[in-house]
Amino acid sequence: MAAHRKPRQRPFTGQAGRTAATLALAGAATATAAGPAHTEPRLTPAQIKAKVDALYTQAEAATEQYNGTKVKADEARASLTVLRDEATRRTERLNASRDQLGSIASAQYRSGGLDPAVQLALSSRPEEYLERAGLAERAGSRQAAAVAGIRRELSVVAGLRSRADTQLTDLTARRAELARHKSTVQGKIASARRLLDRLTAEQRDRYEARDGGYAARADRGTPRGAVRAPNARAEAAVAFAYGAIGKPYVWGATGPGSFDCSGLTQAAWRAAGVALSRTTYTQINAGRRVTRSELAPGDLVFFYSGISHVGIYVGDGQMIHAPRPGTAVRLAPVDQMPFAGAARPV
Repeated sequence: MAAHRKPRQRPFTGQAGRTAATLALAGAATATAAGPAHTEPRLTPAQIKAKVDALYTQAEAATEQYNGTKVKADEARASLTVLRDEATRRTERLNASRDQLGSIASAQYRSGGLDPAVQLALSSRPEEYLERAGLAERAGSRQAAAVAGIRRELSVVAGLRSRADTQLTDLTARRAELARHKSTVQGKIASARRLLDRLTAEQRDRYEARDGGYAARADRGTPRGAVRAPNARAEAAVAFAYGAIGKPYVWGATGPGSFDCSGLTQAAWRAAGVALSRTTYTQINAGRRVTRSELAPGDLVFFYSGISHVGIYVGDGQMIHAPRPGTAVRLAPVDQMPFAGAARPV
């Protein structure tokens, strides 16, 4: 039986062991080198441009979410300030009432050591004492009213402080939400720029000039004022939009030196005396909805399924809008992007 046993192999030691280990490491390195390389996929210029367009669209949607959250944060901050100011005023009034009540109580303590009947019996002028007693009774009624008033004021101040705490919690949450939206916008824009860096200088120039080409053709095709606005306010909004042409797109900006898309339309209609809300998805509810065939200068035109972009219609199929980061306010065809709807503020 012993003759059929497999001979026991002894581990390599000394120089033989070191040689074996070296060969094993070399083999592992060779196998690793021969494995698949995890490199970033090569994209055609057309694919890069499509991805950049998608990233800018996503960045604009995040910008509108940021704008909406900022409005809510500003409202929460203003409400918190009002509540805190009111609580401070009420507290000062409460402290004054307490001080007054304390003075009354102290005076009563100093004169209230004897029973009223004894005080009357010992008084050399009973009629004067009785007069003072009547005043004291009325003062006691006022004191009771003061106590009731203090209790009410305490309840009001407690309510104000509770509401202020709630607003502070809301504001803190809004600030965190703002930070998330800001990070999303900046991340999308940074990704788009990294992709653009993979294009040649000539390809980048063609991409950046794409909207500019639309603007030039639209400008030649639609002389300013060729299509009349339906009323003076719409005319004023359109005039403001023309005056903003060339100013840079900056996300979150509402003018006067730079704009994002809804910041431009809000500023244009503000110049006409009409207050619009801050975001695309709330501006679409301004005034009344109109169909594409009903468009008139001054109307708000919206794009993409998420209502993430807006421009101001100026007639003959053209609009003025703030397109995206890296561009400026310009004239462009309405059919440049997927049309989602339109609204007429007045």
